[in-house]
Amino acid sequence: MKSRFIQNGYFLLLTFVTGLFYFCFYLVALLLSFTLSFTVIGIPLVIRVLQTTTSFIQFERIQTKIYADISTDSYNRSVTTDTSDWAQVKLGLTNRHTWSAVFWLMQKFVIGIFSLISAIIFYVMPFMFLLAPILYRYIDMNILFMQVDTFAKSLIVMSMGIVSIFISIKIVDGLAKKIGGYTNSMIRQLNR
Repeated sequence: MKSRFIQNGYFLLLTFVTGLFYFCFYLVALLLSFTLSFTVIGIPLVIRVLQTTTSFIQFERIQTKIYADISTDSYNRSVTTDTSDWAQVKLGLTNRHTWSAVFWLMQKFVIGIFSLISAIIFYVMPFMFLLAPILYRYIDMNILFMQVDTFAKSLIVMSMGIVSIFISIKIVDGLAKKIGGYTNSMIRQLNR
């Protein structure tokens, strides 16, 4: 149970990191490639950026299986490269599934922010509560309108930390399943 709690914490933090990466990558890469589309390099750059969706979705599948233990359908919608350059450009730019995949991956940024906030609330806060008997002398602690300025009050806060850890274990497990369900929903929608 303890290792599962830590694994879910990794999953929440990894969700934030990947969501931030996808958002920044697609925002910068697509903006740059569309800006350069009047030159020779712009359109091939757009196609190469759009071809990354398959790899990123495969990574999401693996991450969801490892951390949330949720199996998802396979996803393999790679853009064919054996056609002429202009046919490939047209196929890449008009493919609804590819643009939908970019949208789903960029949405993960919002989920990642929520995951980071949840990780702070459910991991850092209980840990700080547990350290209250040590920390109350060095920092001003106000918890639920109670000034923690005595050892007895710090023990009350520490007991709140123990209780909050048990509550956090249940909540974080459900949260990891919900975030893993997002990947499952994404792949189901993209496979239509």
